[in-house]
Parts: sequence; C-alpha cells; structure tokens
Amino acid sequence: MIEFRAVTKRFEDGTIAVDELDLTVEAGTITVFVGPSGCGKTTSLRMVNRMIDPTSGTILVDGKDVLSVDPPTLRRGIGYVIQQAGLFPHRTVLDNVATVPLLSGWDRRRARTRAAELLETVGLPAEFGKRYPAQLSGGQQQRVGVARALAADPPVLLMDEPFSAVDPIVREGLQDELLRLQAEIGKTIVFVTHDIDEALKLGDKVAVMRTGGHLAQYAKPAELLSAPANDFVANFVGKDRGYRTLTFLSADVPVHEIDAVKVGDTVTSNSWKLVVDDTRRPLGWLSPVDGSVEVTADRLIAGGSLYDGGTLRSALDAALSSPSALGVTVDAEGAVVGVVHADDVLKALAAARAAGEVPS
Repeated sequence: MIEFRAVTKRFEDGTIAVDELDLTVEAGTITVFVGPSGCGKTTSLRMVNRMIDPTSGTILVDGKDVLSVDPPTLRRGIGYVIQQAGLFPHRTVLDNVATVPLLSGWDRRRARTRAAELLETVGLPAEFGKRYPAQLSGGQQQRVGVARALAADPPVLLMDEPFSAVDPIVREGLQDELLRLQAEIGKTIVFVTHDIDEALKLGDKVAVMRTGGHLAQYAKPAELLSAPANDFVANFVGKDRGYRTLTFLSADVPVHEIDAVKVGDTVTSNSWKLVVDDTRRPLGWLSPVDGSVEVTADRLIAGGSLYDGGTLRSALDAALSSPSALGVTVDAEGAVVGVVHADDVLKALAAARAAGEVPS
C-alpha cells in the first residue's frame, strides 16, 4: 500500500507542483495518475522513490515513511520504468535486466538466471538477452525496461509514461501485456500518463489531477465516466464518455451468420459481401454490384475494426467502422465466425441500463 498524506511539493521558485495530496493506492492494484502537463502527476510519482522529496506531508510505503529510508536502499525495493526504457546502451539486454539484483547483492549467476526468466515473462525470446538496446525496437526496449524493474521482485512498481514513445499499435500491445503480467504478479503499481483512454484501460482506480497539483477526482474508471466530480473532470474525460462507458460492459449481442466469398469467386449480389482467405480470415468487403463480377484484390474495401467477443464498445466500434455496417466477429485465431449489428449493441446497452449496470 502507498499512502499520500497531505503531501505538498513547492519548488524554490515558489511553484507548487503538488498541493495537499491525500490518496491511497491499495496493495496489488494499478493506480493511474492522469492530467494535463504541469499538473504534478510525475512529481507525485517521483516522490514515492525520493527522486524528489516532498516539502511537507507524508508518503508511506507499506506503512513506512519514505523519508526514513536511505534513497538508494528505497529505490532498490521499488521498480521504476520510464519513457524510452532508459537502458544502458553499453550493456547487453541480459545484463541490463540483471542490474538491480546485482546491486542488491545477488551473485552474477543468480541475477542472470532471473533476468533470463523475466525476458520470457515479458514476451521476449531468450536469444534477445545477447543483444544490445540499439538492436531492439522501441516496443522491445520497453519490455526490457519492465523486466529490469521487476528483476529484484519489488512489491511496488512506478511507471512514468512508459508507453508514450511508441506507435499506437505497439502501445496497445504493451498495455495488454502489462495487464496480463499484473494478473500474474499482483504488484502495487503507480502509472503516469496523459492519455485518458490509457488511464481508463489500465487503472483499477484513476487519479485525475489538474494544474497546480490539485487532485480533481480519484475513482474507478466507470465512476469517472458516469459521475465526473466537476466540470474539469467531465471535460478532461471527454464529451464522448458515454461511448467510453461501453468499455466496461461485457457484450451480450447475437452473432449472425454470414456467407463469405474468396478472391477469384464470381458473385452476383446487390448486398455487401465479406471476402476471406483460405483460413477464413477477413480480407475486406466487396460493395454491392449490378450483375456478375469476379472478386479481385483491387476491388476490396477495408473492413474496419474486428470484434472478438469482448466489450460493447468493441462490438459497436466494429459495426460503426465497417463500410457494410456489419461488425466482423472473429475467434481467437482471427477466423470469421459471423457479424454483429449496431442495433443489437444498442439493445444490449438498453438492457444493461434497465439492469442498473450503467446510469440511465
């Protein structure tokens, strides 16, 4: 558990970065600090491991005041992941991961064995241990950064905008990987981001901060969306927060059968046709045609996002992003199992409202 008790940080020029912060991060959960630039979210995180000391107030980690612990000793017990990983360029990946265990007194063999195990845990092949950071992609470097932070098995993990420097596709994959890891290891994580969607996806609870270091609201993601505490939170979460609420509702929508065609087929149809490959993976759509036409690759229209049976948001997004207004549904291998209709998603939302799962 991490506790902020009336914590204030005032810099020498008089700037107040954090103002009377009261907040408790429950053990084994992810708390996300989110807010605009200059709101004190990174300063708050860095006060936990004493990279910055508070001006007043108390920060407790598992009941112990951080100011009572020697900073190097404190930091060896707290994992820390930053933007762009911050790896040592002259050390191999394996030695980067083994750094903290070695500093903590582990022998070299044990530290390197632990490092190799963690590379596998974060989804990197064992042979990557012999490479240097410059030989890795940005996403791979971030995975190494996470592995290094976990190497000494710290109970607390601080993550300062760790995924902001990678492209959106890699970023989504890293977010999913973090959630998978957390389900296995159950660390107490404080995560800083400026991206509200990332905060809502990752956080068990989200702390929305505003300029001047004030805590505007601290709540579960669904509560932030349904009941923002004030206009600042409402505006920061966004005017489409009703749509984001669908992220927290499991989809219970019918999946309709659809006849798919393949490249090379000849079709006669005045309706949209889904085109798949030999393994029934979707390739795109063929628009309605007059008469007969051969299905060729140059006729295909991109099909939008895919629905994998998850949330109402993903089901609705698949339907709305599809040129045919039919959301393509796939199984775990990516093969088409049918389609969902936007009307069915709205009916499921109405049912959820009636059941009290979302505010009406």
